[in-house]
Amino acid sequence: MTPKLKPDNSPIIADLMRSETQRITDEKKNSAYKFAFADQEFLTRRETRGIRFQLELLKADLALREQGIEHFIVVFGSARILSLEAATARKQAASSKEENAKAEIALRNSFYYESARAFGKLVALHSASANLRNDQRLHICTGGGPGIMEGANRGAWENGGKSIGFNINLPHEQKPNPYLTPELCFRFHYFALRKMHFLMRARAIVAYPGGYGSFDELFEVLTLIQTKKIDPVPVVLVGKAFWESVVRLDVLRDHGLIEQSDIKLINFVESAEEAWSVISKFYELPAA
Repeated sequence: MTPKLKPDNSPIIADLMRSETQRITDEKKNSAYKFAFADQEFLTRRETRGIRFQLELLKADLALREQGIEHFIVVFGSARILSLEAATARKQAASSKEENAKAEIALRNSFYYESARAFGKLVALHSASANLRNDQRLHICTGGGPGIMEGANRGAWENGGKSIGFNINLPHEQKPNPYLTPELCFRFHYFALRKMHFLMRARAIVAYPGGYGSFDELFEVLTLIQTKKIDPVPVVLVGKAFWESVVRLDVLRDHGLIEQSDIKLINFVESAEEAWSVISKFYELPAA
C-alpha cells in the first residue's frame, strides 16, 4: 500500500521563522527592550549625568586600587612644550623668520620638558627602593597628554616606574602620550571628575609653565588648601621668573585679597632636584 504524502508545510515554517526573526529584530530596535546598562542613548541623557559622574569616579579608582597605587605626585604644565630633541629639529627645519622665532621659543622652553623628565626619573628611582612600604611609594601622575605631561611620564617610564595619565577629550592637543603604563591610562569626559582623581591620591603638586588649563588646575588646588577642604600638600612651581611674571601674588596680598600665609603655600624652585628636595623634606622621606 502506497503511503499518503503529507502536505508540504515548508512555506508555513519559513513564514513563521521570518516572523519570529522580525519580532526579535523589532525588539532589539526598540530602546525600551534594551538593558539599561547597554542602552547608549539612555546613558547619555541629561537625566543620567549623575550616573556618568559615578562611573568616571569608580572606574579609575578601582583600577588604581587593583594596581596598588596609593599615592602619587601630580605634574601640571603645558601640552605645547617640546622635548629638546623635537625643539632642535624644529629649529633646524625653520625656513622663515616667523618659523625661526617660534622655534627659538620652543628651544628655550624645552628646558622645562627635560626638567619634568628628570623629575619623573627621581620619583621612579625613589619608589623602586626595596626598603619602602607600599604606602611610602610615590608615582608620577599627569594629564596624560603631550608636552610637560609627556616629559614627566617619560622620566618615570624610562626608569621602571608606574606612569599614570588622566586623559580627557579635547578638540586638539590632548591625546595619550606613549609613556603611560597601559592599564593606568584613563580617559575622562568631565574635567571635574578628572581633577577630583588628581587630588584623591596627590601627595604633592609640581607645576611647570602652562596656559589656561594649568592655571585652572593649580589654582583649584591652592583654593582647596586655603579653604581647608584638603590637607596641605607641597605645591611646587618650577621656574620662578616665569611664575612671578605672570602671577602677581604680592599684588593680591597688597590689595588685601590674600594673606601672606597664602603665598607661603607655594614653593618656587628652578630644577627637578630642588622640587624633589622640597617634597622629600616635607614628608621626611627615607633615602632611596
